[in-house]
Amino acid sequence: MSPIEILKEFNLCYLKLQAIAQNENWLLLIAANQIDPEAATHLGDTLHYLGEAMGCVEPLIDPD
Repeated sequence: MSPIEILKEFNLCYLKLQAIAQNENWLLLIAANQIDPEAATHLGDTLHYLGEAMGCVEPLIDPD
């Protein structure tokens, strides 16, 4: 897998996780304490670290 393919996959994952974090049902579950409130923290952490990983791969991609 090339660096650009890795970055594209990371980006797709990031967008999907971001959609979950902003989903009304997800937010309602957290607000109603139907799931562990730490789940929101873990999701935020995942987005942060995935963004950091993307930043590490970006310099490996040749600008066209």
